[in-house]
Amino acid sequence: LPYVPRVPPVALLGKVTATTFALERPCCVFDRHANSSDTVWLVVAFANASATFRNPSSRADVPLYKQLPSTHSYMTLETAAAAFACPAPSPAVLRVGGDTACKDQGRQDPCNGPLPSPGPYRVKFLLMGCHGPKAETLWSDPILLRRALSPSTIDPVPTRRGSDVVVIASLLASLGTVLATAVLGALGTKVWGSLCQRDLGTSAFAHRSYRTHHIPPALPQPPPSGCGCSPRGLGCFALRPPAPCHRN
Repeated sequence: LPYVPRVPPVALLGKVTATTFALERPCCVFDRHANSSDTVWLVVAFANASATFRNPSSRADVPLYKQLPSTHSYMTLETAAAAFACPAPSPAVLRVGGDTACKDQGRQDPCNGPLPSPGPYRVKFLLMGCHGPKAETLWSDPILLRRALSPSTIDPVPTRRGSDVVVIASLLASLGTVLATAVLGALGTKVWGSLCQRDLGTSAFAHRSYRTHHIPPALPQPPPSGCGCSPRGLGCFALRPPAPCHRN
């Protein structure tokens, strides 16, 4: 069949990872060749081994996932042909290598285990009936998985930045310093002014003149009781209510 499997061209989360990749579903591809009892298989092979792959004559001859290291190919994702009929049901993609339980449990049935290396890989779809293969698609273009970085390859020293970046960073740092200084200066001026006003108010109160209640000057005290005469004989004076005074 003239259909070529491919990784979806649209943006897709996890479209290609270190152990998996996504494929478009081959919808409406096998409608004229499939019966209700037929199944569609996905053949996965290393790119350099796809030319030597031979289709199995029956389901009993399907190469298993665990044989990939020795046979360089395997078949997986056995699906009823009706699932790929028009109109296409969801989901729109198939995930190759998404079954992590295949490797751990040592299952004998065809499974969809994680891919052991970056590849590259090539894939094709194969329609099989009760008596063997009935139709197949073309091989895909080579699909290369992502490579995980080794910790020894990570450079602990940051990459040197360009001179423009350094200049911009310096200007931003200087601007931040100037702004911080201005803000601190404004706050300091405000606080200092408040303290000065408080001090001025206290000083004005301290130096403000303060008068006690007016106390009149003391009056002369009267002489002792009795009479006295003027040394010149001009008369007598009394310190108590006036009384006649006679010369002896």
